[in-house]
Formats: sequence, C-alpha cells, structure tokens
Amino acid sequence: MEDTEKKVRATGTAAKTEREKNSSKIGMIVGLGIMTAIVVVLQLLSSVIHFGPFSITLALTPIIVGGALYGIWGGAWLGFIMGLTVLLSGDAAAFLTVNAPGTILVVLLKGAAAGLVASIVYKAIEKKSVYPAVICAGIVAPVVNTGIFIIGCLLFFMDTIAAWAGQTDAVVYIFTGMIGLNFFVELAVNLALSTVTVAIIGYAKKILNNR
Repeated sequence: MEDTEKKVRATGTAAKTEREKNSSKIGMIVGLGIMTAIVVVLQLLSSVIHFGPFSITLALTPIIVGGALYGIWGGAWLGFIMGLTVLLSGDAAAFLTVNAPGTILVVLLKGAAAGLVASIVYKAIEKKSVYPAVICAGIVAPVVNTGIFIIGCLLFFMDTIAAWAGQTDAVVYIFTGMIGLNFFVELAVNLALSTVTVAIIGYAKKILNNR
C-alpha cells in the first residue's frame, strides 16, 4: 500500500514538474516574441533618427533586457533580429549596392554578436550586482556593434569609402564621417536608461519567478 502511495506521489510530482517546464518554455517563447517585436519597432524608429549619414541604434537596451531575462542566446537572437530589421528597412541600402553578401554578413553578425557578448557580460556580473551588470552590458553592446561595423568596412568597402571620403583619409572618414556621434549617442542612451533597465529586469524576473 505504501509503495503504491509513493508511486502515485512520484507520478504526481513528475507530472507537476513537467507542467512547470512546459509553462516555462511557453513563457520564454511568449516573452521573446514580445521582446522581438519591441526590437523591430525601435529599430524601425531608429532608421529615421540620424546623427551624420547613418542612423543610430535604439534597440540595444531591449536586447540587454532580453539577454538578462532569457539568457545569452536570447540576447543573440534579439541582436540578430535587430540586424535583420536593418537590412529589411533599407537602412543598409548604400552598402548592399556595393557588396550585398558582405553587407548581409556584417549587419547580421554585428547585431547578433552585440547581443551575445552583452548578455555574456551581464550574466558574468549579475550575481555580484545587477546595476554594474547593466552598465557593463550597456557599454559592451555598442562597442561590439560599432567595432564589427568598422571591421566590415575595412574588409569589404574600403574602395567605396575612399571615394566617399574624397580628400580625407578613408580610415579617418570611417570614424569621423560615418560613425561620428552615433556611437556616443548609442552609448549615452544605454547608460541613461540603465536605472530603468534594472527596474524592468527586476520586475520581469518577479513575474517569471511567480508564474
């Protein structure tokens, strides 16, 4: 009799655990879906805001939030979606006409890498303190995003950039004429929103933990 009761309890516990796992998976899918939509909307909004010849990226903050809530691959996914939105919005049209494969590679890679590395940095620091983790992730994301863009320019577009630069050195033009204030604006936005980001992460984690 006791063995039967134990088996029943074990079966009930296993079923409950399985339901909790399924609920967690569904919650993650729904949460990532919502974050994906936010990234798309903010990136489309970014395409109309320019400092210099290129638009800034407003989607880095939700990417950091997504990475904090759903892990490093969640951050990488949201970064990839940011890059895909850049391509589909026409924001990279000037580069696509020069070298389409190179443009697609660079745009998708820089977005995914920014989300991945920022999420790794956040997860590495989070256990000590959330606020420094958000600050560091907010710094890393635009550094990686811009850094891969620069590398991509050097690898695939130097002849075109030299023509755009005219009498200015092409490398100097990349930093002054193309990147310009964009990097610093993106960094400032991430840092300015750091307190809000911490609050959002904390609130969202409470909801996830109480589900």
